[in-house]
Amino acid sequence: MLTTTLSHFRKDIKSYFDKVSQNFETLIINRGRDSGVVIISLEEYNSLLATNHELSSLKNEERLDSAIQKINNKATFEKDLIES
Repeated sequence: MLTTTLSHFRKDIKSYFDKVSQNFETLIINRGRDSGVVIISLEEYNSLLATNHELSSLKNEERLDSAIQKINNKATFEKDLIES
């Protein structure tokens, strides 16, 4: 992980971009107290998006399974009531 100030980044922008894109470095540009910007390579960004998509798909699958289970439990409960 690289850290720099905005003024240093401006002076050597090409070098910083090369490090980020070629070496898969993460660059943090400090912009004052509790403020900054993070620069990552396009490949890293796409990887993060794919991971996020996979995780959200798993959450959706869990919710769907839970809903199906509730429907099945309700149908079983109603069937037991009718048979009683």
